[in-house]
Amino acid sequence: MALRRLPRLRVTGPWLRMGNSTSATTNLSNVATANQIQEAILDNCVVIFSKTTCSYCNMAKKLFRDMNVNYKAIELDTYENGKQFQDVLHRMTGGRTVPRIFINGTFVGGATDTQRLHQEGKLLPLVSQCQVQRSRNLEQPCSFP
Repeated sequence: MALRRLPRLRVTGPWLRMGNSTSATTNLSNVATANQIQEAILDNCVVIFSKTTCSYCNMAKKLFRDMNVNYKAIELDTYENGKQFQDVLHRMTGGRTVPRIFINGTFVGGATDTQRLHQEGKLLPLVSQCQVQRSRNLEQPCSFP
């Protein structure tokens, strides 16, 4: 499976067109949800969009726990707008199923895709790459123009 880096989220789309039956409130809400998703992906090396009752989600979270890798789990079934999160993730990744797993800003797939990466020895290097990049960023001195 080829990994693909996601482009920066656009705040345009079919749900933002003029004349669409979707209300302006929903449009703004979708933009806010997309921004929340993007922020979570950018702020964490590993993000798992999950549901508490999903066995595949639990398998993915267990894999990262067993590897002693910290991750951020966003449990969509505990959010009032969880369906909206799932709709935006569908637009971003092409799929609605959970888990939706991102490593270092890149969508890697679901639980079986992540398990396969681990079996092929590719998962830990992806996580390590993110951790190294983040530690370098912390070491950079701040400069002012």
